[in-house]
Amino acid sequence: MPPNIPKDPLSGHLGHLSPEQQHILGKFRTELQDEGIFDQERHDDATLLRFLRARKFDLAKSKAMFASCEQWRKEFGVDEVVKTFDFPEKEAVDKIYPQYYHKTDKDGRPVYIERLGKLDLKKLYAVTTPERLLKRFVLEYEKFLTERLPACSEVVGHPVETSCTIMDLQNVGLTQFYQVKDYIAQATRIGQDRYPECMGKFYIINAPWVFSTVWMVIKPWLDEVTVNKISILGYNYKNELLLQIPAENLLADLGGLCQCPEGCSLSDAGPWNEENKGLIAETEPDKTVA
Repeated sequence: MPPNIPKDPLSGHLGHLSPEQQHILGKFRTELQDEGIFDQERHDDATLLRFLRARKFDLAKSKAMFASCEQWRKEFGVDEVVKTFDFPEKEAVDKIYPQYYHKTDKDGRPVYIERLGKLDLKKLYAVTTPERLLKRFVLEYEKFLTERLPACSEVVGHPVETSCTIMDLQNVGLTQFYQVKDYIAQATRIGQDRYPECMGKFYIINAPWVFSTVWMVIKPWLDEVTVNKISILGYNYKNELLLQIPAENLLADLGGLCQCPEGCSLSDAGPWNEENKGLIAETEPDKTVA
């Protein structure tokens, strides 16, 4: 490509495929159908492209990743989790280990927030189990793909395919991290290997001085593309977050203006929630962001 022509940032996405990428997509779909691991309802072209992008359009590697994911879905019982899993301990867990979606960023992405500072493993496992936490994690990923992203896409008028994540490490010490690192490792592998190409922005805030040690443990779990999407902001994060998230959508205790009456972590505010249809970021109408 000539140096004066910028690379398309959406290369590999629907509407932005080169002839070669379009050919590989068609071949990928055909081979999956021939091998009996293609589901017409779940495996649209956008889904197939997530696996192709994750493996840089290497057909063999993409097929191996896809087949492994389908086998994992059967073993984990993903369809059954979606149909029947309930999490009545949600409010109790929220007081100890808050993990939730809350409104959107300026590109229309759902904002996901995880806060490790309140974590007390003994209290957490008194109200739930690691297995139930993982099932909830998977259920939220499924809802992210089937409910949150379509609702965000409808509001902004273009496909929204990724999330904006904030991981708050305020008051987190090495003891807390090592207590929960096995769960985080499992969750990271599921997100990266089973739901590829879903991360758009990832901010780690309030990272303490010991985070360099934690990062040495976490980094090998991640592929290079994922690592390049992570911004480690420390304690001076407010201005950076407000560049990406409107103040009215960002929690007040993270430097924004939002104070949901019932508490932001339990409000599920966003365009995917019928009660909160209007709570969506103002996006540039002519901007297309994956």
